[in-house]
Order: sequence, then C-alpha cells, then structure tokens
Amino acid sequence: MKPAPITTAPTDAEARRAIAPVVCYPVETLSRPDLAAYRALREGMELVETVIVPPREASAWTVPAGHFCRMVSREGPQVGDLNLFNANDLKERFYSGKTRALNGTHVGLGDQLFSSFPYLRPMATITHDTLDWYGFDAFGGSVHDVIGTRCDPYTHNLLSHGGQYHHCCHSNLTRALAAHTGLPLHEAEGHVHDVLNVFMCTGFTRDTGQYFMKASPVRPGDYLEFFAEIDLLAVLSACPGGDCSSEHSSDTVACYPLVVEVYRPAGLPEGWAPPALNGYDRTHGL
Repeated sequence: MKPAPITTAPTDAEARRAIAPVVCYPVETLSRPDLAAYRALREGMELVETVIVPPREASAWTVPAGHFCRMVSREGPQVGDLNLFNANDLKERFYSGKTRALNGTHVGLGDQLFSSFPYLRPMATITHDTLDWYGFDAFGGSVHDVIGTRCDPYTHNLLSHGGQYHHCCHSNLTRALAAHTGLPLHEAEGHVHDVLNVFMCTGFTRDTGQYFMKASPVRPGDYLEFFAEIDLLAVLSACPGGDCSSEHSSDTVACYPLVVEVYRPAGLPEGWAPPALNGYDRTHGL
C-alpha cells in the first residue's frame, strides 16, 4: 500500500487536476506505412520457416527484410515476450519506450515498432492482429503492451527475499540469444531489452496507477503478425506465467508452446526499401 499524502491540498487543487492533457508527441507528420499494400502481399505468400517456442523457454530466429512473421497461439492461452534486433547489428534493438510514446501503451494493426537511439527507425509493422477486437476493457486493460519490462530473476529475488528462478522471460531470452549468437551468457544478457508483451492483457489500476495483468483473451488460432522493415533477429519467450491470469515466474501455472511462422511474399510494394537510419546529425549542439 502506498502511504497517504502528508501534504495538505492547495485551495486550487481541483482546478490544477482539471487542466486538459496534451499529447506529448503529435504524430501527424510521422510517415505511415501503406498498410493496404502490405496486406495485399499476404495473398499467396509462402511459408519458409516454422519455429516452436517451448513452454517456459525461448527461441531465436531471423526474419529477412520484406518477409512476414506470425506468432501463433496453438494449444492454449499463452503470452510471449518478444525482443527484436537488427540481424546485422545487435546494438540496434527494439525500443519499447519510444514505441509506446509514438503509438500508445498497447500496439496493434498498423503500428510500427521502433529501434533504439541513434538509429530510431521502424523495424517492423504490425499487419494483422486477430485480437484487434478486444480494444480497452472496463479495467483499462488491453493486449500487446509495450509498458511491461519482462519477468526477470532479479525482481523475483528482490520480492521473494532471495529466491532463485531461472525460467523467467529475461533468463529465457538471455539463454536463447546466447545459443543463437554464440555470445557468452553474461554478454548476451547485456543485449536483452524491454519487450513487446505479445498477447498479454495489461493496464494500470485507476486508483494507484499500478501495472496489472489479467487473463489473456488469446485462444488457439489467434496470432499477431508483422512485416520486417529491416533484417531482424527475433527472440521470443513463452512466459512462465501462461496466460498471466494469476502469477508469473511460476512452475505451476499452465503453460503452452507458441508457434512462429515466417512467410516470404511473392513480391514487394513498388518502391519499397528498408527505412533509412535516423537523420539526426549527432552533433548534440557542439
């Protein structure tokens, strides 16, 4: 429980609270993808790779630029934690904070996933989401969030006063990235970053502003699909929380595998090319 305020509210407290908010990043000038052109490519695309992500584990795979990647629930309700990297440069990675600032707390159809500084460009565009019907529920919850960081052994250790748990998403991602790249485990861990929580249903409580999770609405057959704007290395953890209806970092809740499918379209939109690196000159005023 948070402590009660110790400061007496000023006489104009309600007036201060009533000030209308301003969106931090107006995005009217932001270039948007031609979603219709992307979705037209889905007709006749060819399945070129299938990856199974076991329960409480993670898997890594590559998605060439101009291909589609689909993350599928096959056996039961299961959420996943996704990391994305430039397949040719691990320093360029998914930036959940800026993706959140430019799209909102949860992403879906037509949203783009942006990379870290100094690259800051679209890495992927979401082209299909079978949960786009969910919207925001009465609790303020929605799916596919970019607000949670990932379950990790350090927070688990902190909250459990010394507990050791190795199959949380941070550790799963670390092991899978190390295995795929050949990096030493501790070096690979330094590349693991805040995630896109695929299928996870989350929000903030109205009274205390605390991050919450609730049972994911995902069912077998549901999927989230994106178009790779650049060559990608993807790593996905099947969260040990299962559908995250009760807890995470758990060996007892029901967990299911996730299936990843990579598709090659027959062609690409006329004039399409991977986005250029961010154009800021990096002089920082000097």
